[in-house]
Amino acid sequence: MDPGFRRDDELIMRPTNPESRIPNPIACLTIAGSDSGGGAGIQADLKTFAVLGVHGVSAITALTAQNTRGVTAVHPVPTQHLRAELNAVFADFNVAAVKTGMLGDARTVRCVARELALHKPRWLVVDPVMIATSGARLLDKAAVRVLIEQLLPLANVLTPNLPEAEALTGIAIHNARDGERATALLRDFGAGAVLLKGGHGRGREVIDRWVDARGTFEARHRRLPFEAHGTGCTLSAALAAELAKGRAPRTAVRRAIAFVQRALAHAYTPGMTGLRMLAQRAR
Repeated sequence: MDPGFRRDDELIMRPTNPESRIPNPIACLTIAGSDSGGGAGIQADLKTFAVLGVHGVSAITALTAQNTRGVTAVHPVPTQHLRAELNAVFADFNVAAVKTGMLGDARTVRCVARELALHKPRWLVVDPVMIATSGARLLDKAAVRVLIEQLLPLANVLTPNLPEAEALTGIAIHNARDGERATALLRDFGAGAVLLKGGHGRGREVIDRWVDARGTFEARHRRLPFEAHGTGCTLSAALAAELAKGRAPRTAVRRAIAFVQRALAHAYTPGMTGLRMLAQRAR
């Protein structure tokens, strides 16, 4: 064991020098599903929080069996246990920002909305995780109405991708004008701001569109020649972390987008999918 650390009764590694400790550090809470493959969900969020210097806490909504090939099973966490997770976190940690990810069903969405309305975090980022990259549905249809009616009015920022925005609004998004209509309707649902992510679009550029009470701006970046798993989770987690650290929303979203771009520039491909990609490139 490193002589600079000791192991306390709870088996948590802490510095031995009291002066080096940060009293009640800023915490970010992720309310999402567990990704057994480690690329998205709770796992991606906690890694992002750690890199960006905030203490990550979590409330797991569902256990998924998944890997780089897809989702094979989903086991929802009972709402009674989810409520206990949330109460435990809010009772003990300085939660400056919350992000939600995979919620799964109407009961879970209703539980999360009720608890967040009770605890009133300073910042809430809602990532409306509805469909996995593999095509598996991660939010049932009954939950969509509850999401719109009970959770979105609490959100400071909503971060849908194009298919999610289409599912929430019923607007087919083919061009910039369609995107404007969709984001306007999403803000009418009550979210303070909307980040419409353009990764599912076409063309050489990815265009992320931000809309708030002040107006609109676009973040444009080159489309990379590969698909990545967990980018939406990572982006919303980075945004929550930047808000927790005191960044203004527009600054926070720009920094979060830049963070994901840097991560993609150094990305790797784990699992058998990665091995197949390497084999194809070698041919």
